[in-house]
Amino acid sequence: QLHVVESGGGLVQPGGSLRLACTSSEFKVEEWSIGWFRQAPGKEREGVICLTSVDKQTYYRDSVKGRFTISTDAAKNTNYLQMNSLKPEDTGIYYCTYCGGWGGVNSKSYEPWGQGTQVTVSS
Repeated sequence: QLHVVESGGGLVQPGGSLRLACTSSEFKVEEWSIGWFRQAPGKEREGVICLTSVDKQTYYRDSVKGRFTISTDAAKNTNYLQMNSLKPEDTGIYYCTYCGGWGGVNSKSYEPWGQGTQVTVSS
Protein backbone atom coordinates (compact mmCIF):
# COMPACT_ATOMS: atom_id res chain seq x y z
CA GLN A 1 0.00 0.00 0.00
CA LEU A 2 0.94 3.66 0.00
CA HIS A 3 3.72 4.91 2.24
CA VAL A 4 4.01 8.12 4.23
CA VAL A 5 6.62 9.63 6.50
CA GLU A 6 5.52 11.32 9.70
CA SER A 7 7.76 13.72 11.59
CA GLY A 8 7.71 16.52 14.12
CA GLY A 9 7.00 14.63 17.31
CA GLY A 10 8.90 15.09 20.50
CA LEU A 11 8.75 15.71 24.21
CA VAL A 12 6.89 18.82 25.33
CA GLN A 13 5.48 20.13 28.56
CA PRO A 14 1.75 20.53 29.13
CA GLY A 15 0.51 23.65 27.38
CA GLY A 16 3.18 23.44 24.73
CA SER A 17 2.84 23.06 20.98
CA LEU A 18 4.06 20.77 18.24
CA ARG A 19 3.58 20.69 14.50
CA LEU A 20 3.53 17.27 12.93
CA ALA A 21 4.17 16.73 9.23
CA CYS A 22 3.14 13.99 6.84
CA THR A 23 4.69 13.58 3.41
CA SER A 24 4.61 11.02 0.62
CA SER A 25 6.58 10.45 -2.55
CA GLU A 26 3.76 8.35 -3.98
CA PHE A 27 0.73 10.62 -4.04
CA LYS A 28 -0.30 14.25 -3.72
CA VAL A 29 -1.70 14.88 -0.27
CA GLU A 30 -3.85 17.73 -1.55
CA GLU A 31 -5.84 15.25 -3.63
CA TRP A 32 -6.55 12.86 -0.78
CA SER A 33 -8.51 13.04 2.43
CA ILE A 34 -5.76 12.91 5.02
CA GLY A 35 -6.22 12.37 8.70
CA TRP A 36 -4.34 11.50 11.84
CA PHE A 37 -4.93 8.81 14.40
CA ARG A 38 -3.00 8.06 17.55
CA GLN A 39 -2.30 5.22 19.92
CA ALA A 40 -1.25 5.51 23.52
CA PRO A 41 0.46 2.59 25.27
CA GLY A 42 -2.07 -0.06 26.17
CA LYS A 43 -4.89 1.86 24.51
CA GLU A 44 -6.95 1.44 21.39
CA ARG A 45 -6.15 3.43 18.29
CA GLU A 46 -8.36 6.49 17.99
CA GLY A 47 -9.03 8.96 15.24
CA VAL A 48 -7.93 12.51 15.96
CA ILE A 49 -8.69 14.65 12.95
CA CYS A 50 -9.55 14.34 9.26
CA LEU A 51 -9.42 16.86 6.42
CA THR A 52 -11.54 15.86 3.44
CA SER A 53 -10.19 16.47 -0.05
CA VAL A 54 -13.49 17.27 -1.76
CA ASP A 55 -15.18 19.82 0.46
CA LYS A 56 -12.20 20.70 2.71
CA GLN A 57 -14.15 20.00 5.85
CA THR A 58 -12.37 19.18 9.08
CA TYR A 59 -13.64 16.56 11.48
CA TYR A 60 -12.32 16.51 15.02
CA ARG A 61 -12.32 14.31 18.04
CA ASP A 62 -14.13 16.36 20.65
CA SER A 63 -11.17 16.40 23.00
CA VAL A 64 -8.91 18.16 20.47
CA LYS A 65 -11.32 20.65 18.93
CA GLY A 66 -10.08 24.19 19.43
CA ARG A 67 -6.54 22.99 20.04
CA PHE A 68 -5.59 21.06 16.87
CA THR A 69 -5.60 22.32 13.30
CA ILE A 70 -4.95 20.37 10.11
CA SER A 71 -3.79 21.84 6.80
CA THR A 72 -1.97 21.01 3.59
CA ASP A 73 0.85 22.71 1.72
CA ALA A 74 0.56 21.57 -1.88
CA ALA A 75 3.92 23.05 -2.88
CA LYS A 76 5.66 20.89 -0.30
CA ASN A 77 3.24 17.98 -0.67
CA THR A 78 2.89 17.98 3.09
CA ASN A 79 0.01 17.67 5.50
CA TYR A 80 0.46 19.42 8.84
CA LEU A 81 -1.11 18.82 12.21
CA GLN A 82 -0.67 21.86 14.44
CA MET A 83 -1.19 20.91 18.06
CA ASN A 84 -1.53 23.62 20.68
CA SER A 85 -2.26 23.57 24.40
CA LEU A 86 -1.07 20.01 24.61
CA LYS A 87 -2.19 17.83 27.48
CA PRO A 88 -0.71 14.64 28.92
CA GLU A 89 -3.69 12.74 27.49
CA ASP A 90 -2.46 13.67 24.00
CA THR A 91 0.56 11.42 24.47
CA GLY A 92 0.90 8.65 21.92
CA ILE A 93 2.24 7.66 18.55
CA TYR A 94 0.64 9.73 15.81
CA TYR A 95 0.06 8.34 12.34
CA CYS A 96 -1.27 9.96 9.21
CA THR A 97 -3.20 8.11 6.55
CA TYR A 98 -6.18 8.25 4.24
CA CYS A 99 -9.31 9.11 6.18
CA GLY A 100 -11.95 9.12 3.46
CA GLY A 101 -13.55 6.01 4.89
CA TRP A 102 -13.50 7.00 8.54
CA GLY A 103 -16.95 8.54 8.68
CA GLY A 104 -15.60 11.42 10.72
CA VAL A 105 -13.04 10.28 13.29
CA ASN A 106 -14.80 7.18 14.51
CA SER A 107 -13.57 4.41 12.25
CA LYS A 108 -13.66 0.90 13.65
CA SER A 109 -10.12 0.29 12.43
CA TYR A 110 -6.99 2.28 11.62
CA GLU A 111 -4.02 1.12 9.58
CA PRO A 112 -0.65 2.87 9.67
CA TRP A 113 0.94 3.92 6.40
CA GLY A 114 4.17 4.97 8.07
CA GLN A 115 6.23 4.54 11.21
CA GLY A 116 4.40 7.26 13.09
CA THR A 117 5.91 9.95 15.26
CA GLN A 118 6.00 9.90 19.03
CA VAL A 119 4.36 12.71 20.96
CA THR A 120 5.01 12.84 24.67
CA VAL A 121 3.42 15.50 26.85
CA SER A 122 4.88 15.47 30.33
CA SER A 123 6.19 17.87 32.92
